[in-house]
Amino acid sequence: MRTTGSYVISTTLGESVRAFVPNTLPPSSPVLDAASYMDLNRTAEISLARLEGVAGLVPSIDWLLYSAIRKEALLTSQIEGTQATLVDLFDKEAGLAVSNTDDVEEVTNYLRAFRWTQDTLRDPKGLPMSVRLLRQAHRLLMDGARGAGRQPGELRKSQNWIGGTRPGNAVFVPPPPDHVPALLADLERFIHQADTPDTLPPLVRIGLVHVQFETIHPFLDGNGRIGRLLIAALMEQWGLLSQPLVYVSGYLKQHQSEYYQRLSAVRTNGDWEGWIAFFLEGVARATDTAERGIVALASLINTDRRRLLQAPKITPASIRLFELLPLMPIFSIDQVCERLNTTFPTATAAVKTLETLGIVAEQTGQKKNRHYSYQAYVELLSN
Repeated sequence: MRTTGSYVISTTLGESVRAFVPNTLPPSSPVLDAASYMDLNRTAEISLARLEGVAGLVPSIDWLLYSAIRKEALLTSQIEGTQATLVDLFDKEAGLAVSNTDDVEEVTNYLRAFRWTQDTLRDPKGLPMSVRLLRQAHRLLMDGARGAGRQPGELRKSQNWIGGTRPGNAVFVPPPPDHVPALLADLERFIHQADTPDTLPPLVRIGLVHVQFETIHPFLDGNGRIGRLLIAALMEQWGLLSQPLVYVSGYLKQHQSEYYQRLSAVRTNGDWEGWIAFFLEGVARATDTAERGIVALASLINTDRRRLLQAPKITPASIRLFELLPLMPIFSIDQVCERLNTTFPTATAAVKTLETLGIVAEQTGQKKNRHYSYQAYVELLSN
């Protein structure tokens, strides 16, 4: 059986516990069995390549990114227990009051952290993938009421643990805090190591990086979300996708128990092969889900656009508004005025046209401060 780390004694809350310190990547003694991942890796890579082609069915990549990034933000947060829904997020962006403010804030914080990470990595003058970058992403993620006392952007200075009611009965105890900087430095070196004939495929390396980060657990909170953000960021940085159209967190949430079991099996049994097989299967399944979603989205929008263009009384403003709906599926007349840079009467008439055709519907029942929803689109994304 492969050994993936060693244990050291750490003291926290007056208890002495065995904390796990992982070995550096890649796996060794023995090395990762190529036969265990070659076919799965090929299937996942082909799925990702096919997705790039299918994305062309939709006229604007921004439409796809709007929904994909929000679904990833929502699902990765739900894995950690957040109860927000996609409708909550759309309502918040439309200026409507939401009851679960803290939950929605956690999702919007992830959106901010992800966008910042993506923009920074794309900027030739920005930070590379590094501990410094992840600390800043963590600072954005933990901004607000819930994260204020969790040392946003700072590597932990105390021993943490996962599961259980106290350190002594924890499911897993990560490395002591004084080991964290060196372990992260080793992980950063692995991410940036030069390609050689022996270099593992990018998706396999991403799977290894995710587990190693979760095992180090460098922050007091938010480690799962930052670790899954790493997956999306590296998939783009290493050329597997030109845009973050795949939300792997959906698969991980659907198979959450196995997800945690596979992470644990790496640490306890050295089962890297089992984790990599699970991860590659997840990437392929998530990509297939994204592909079906794109096809359904293209069908919906094309059908509704045809209905609009065949209507007897349409205006340029109603056409322009329709093209904005995938970027603001819940909206007010004031938002239409702002986005179209037009007058209130013109915006009202444009909304009325879409409402008459059944493309959008008013959802408040009020005479003032009315909000409208592209309901078919919202329901499609919520499934």
